Order: sequence, then structure tokens, then C-alpha cells
Amino acid sequence: MTAGVFPSQALSRAIEDEWVSSGDYRIRPEAIQPASIDLRLGDFAWALRCSFLPDVDSTVEEKIEGLAFQKVDLRDGAVLERDRPYLVPLIEELALPEDVRAKANPKSSTGRLDVFTRVITDRHHRFDEIRPGYRGKLYLEIVPRSFAIQVRTGLSLNQLRLVRGDVRLRDEEIRGLQDEFPLLYLDSHALRQSELSVADGLFLSVDLSGPSDRTVGYRAKKNSLPVDLSRIRAYRWTDYWDPVYPEPGGRIVLEPEIFYLLLSAEGVCIPPQIAAEMMAYDPTAGELRTHYAGFFDPGFGYDPIGGRHGSRAALEVRARDVSFMVEHRQPVCKLGLERMEAPAERLYGADLGSNYQGQVTMLSKHFEEQTAGAPVTAEA
Repeated sequence: MTAGVFPSQALSRAIEDEWVSSGDYRIRPEAIQPASIDLRLGDFAWALRCSFLPDVDSTVEEKIEGLAFQKVDLRDGAVLERDRPYLVPLIEELALPEDVRAKANPKSSTGRLDVFTRVITDRHHRFDEIRPGYRGKLYLEIVPRSFAIQVRTGLSLNQLRLVRGDVRLRDEEIRGLQDEFPLLYLDSHALRQSELSVADGLFLSVDLSGPSDRTVGYRAKKNSLPVDLSRIRAYRWTDYWDPVYPEPGGRIVLEPEIFYLLLSAEGVCIPPQIAAEMMAYDPTAGELRTHYAGFFDPGFGYDPIGGRHGSRAALEVRARDVSFMVEHRQPVCKLGLERMEAPAERLYGADLGSNYQGQVTMLSKHFEEQTAGAPVTAEA
């Protein structure tokens, strides 16, 4: 068997073979992304007094005894409070072969709303990593951080990908790939190998350029009304976000424990035979966490005829403990590149209804569009 991340066509076969199943609920074709499957919330959530992980001798539901204090019905929709952990049994279940493992990550819109999610499985003490041969239920921990959220049964907040073997590209492979299929662009020009910052992955930097009235990011407001995650382009962004402007010299100061949305300086291009995972936290790069939503499907920013020079990546950033200064073109996060088992037949983009291809703003799809870099008027 070929090592790699399963592409869309292999995921369809995995569903047919019931490696991924959903009981009475059908897994619709639109749930199959280029290299991932959307997972859906089940009928209820447990409100928890704390997060947890099961040990190798316990199931999730055995461990939850004494931690859950309320059962919330999601069938008609329910509001999940800020900073409260919830646990939701997902509709999908797994019956994996012994040589196939799975990984989960939040969807892009989930991370951009500062909703912290991670998958838990029975008898396994790691989040989001599902051991080879796992058979059983999937549970999603949900912690809304900046905004309360309204969710309902069937809504998808995270994705699952299936993996066989060692899939990570080494640094020399990343550099070689840049010449053949450019991964990073700057101002519409593919970066040269010598311009890449590579160390066990590919670094991205932040865009804080421009005059003092240019919007370079957004800072989450506290105490906003809940966001209904089923509503698209329904909310005024100014009710939930403050614009962020650069200081002289192209820098901003992140205040501790406040959530920011920024944008990469580089355009990212993921070709059909590659997927990419954003590393969530690197303590050597400063006391900040970047990127909850850590996966780029094949086709992100890609154009086979060369008309597009990548799509910029949204950076979800929170400083820890102390205020932290970030400057224009400072590396703030890192991409780990993964080889596909075969090139994906379905690619990220308009044909799949993808929301962030060619993005120029970092706000999620729930808000009215606002172009990054545009001055913000009092009427906005």
C-alpha cells in the first residue's frame, strides 16, 4: 500500500467500505473534501466542569462520570457559553484497518471564531490523533473562547483525514518542491529556494505593512451576542471585532489572552499531490499560539493555469502571559507538508464551494465581507 494522506476518491471508498460510517445518517458527497471528511455534531452535548482525556483502560463515557453536570439538547439548536468545555458525541464512527490512522482538526471557520475544538476517542490519551485500527465512537470537545456560539445537530465544526504510513516531507523535499510547484509567493512572485525559511517545516510570516489607517487584523471584542454558526454573512463584523492598525515601523503589540486575526504576508499554494498542516504552537517563536485550524486541503491557493499566486493564510493568534510585539514579515507559524497517497481528484476551490480561496480578509464566513487593508470608516 502507498503511504500518504487519503485523497477524496480514497475517502469515498473508505465510506463505502464503512471505515467511516454514520448509522442512519447518510454521509453526503459534499462532506468529502479534497483530503478530509466533515464530521457532524450529534443530538446532544455534555457541559463539563473541566477538560479531560481517557486513559488506556477507560472509555470516554466512563471517564465523563462526575465531570458532566448538564446535558444540552442540540436538535433544535442551543447556545454554548464562553469558556465552558462541552463534549459532543459525533454522528460519524470509525472502523479503521490496522494500517490506517486518522487525524482531526478544526475547520477554518471554527478557528477564525476562536472556538477551540479537539477530538477524543476511547482508551487513548491524545487529542485529535486516532490510533491505527481504531473502532468506535468519536467525541468532540468544544470550548468557545471569545464568543458564545449557537450550534445544532448536523453542523460540522471539524474534519477528519485518513493516513497510512509516514507522510511528512523533509526540509530538502520542501525546497525541491518550491522549484517545481511553488508553495509560497510574495507580491505575485514565487519565492526562491534561498528565500524560504525552513526548519522541520515551512515558516510563514505576518503582513503588517502599510499606512497607519490600514486594517491589518482584527481583535475580538468581549461580551458580544452569540454567533449562530449556521448563518452565513449574517453579522456586522464591527459588533464582534475591533480593527487593528499598524504602528510606525510595521508592528503591533498583542495584549495577553486576547484573540487576534491576522493574515500571512505570503500567498500559500498547495498542489494536488500535497496537503499541509499548520503547527499550532512553537515556544521558540515567542509566547504566542498561532492557528487553531491547522489543515490546508490540496488545491488551496492553487491554479493549474498559473493565474493565481497563492491564497494568503489566516493567522489565529493569542499571546500568552505578557504583551508581545510582532513586526512585519516576522515568522509566526509553520507549515508541515504531507504527501498524498495520490493526487486529489477534487481540489479546494470554487467548485467545492470553498469559502477562503483567494481570500483577502481573515474574517470567517459568518460576517459581512470586509477587505483587509481597507481603512475603516465610522459607519462600518
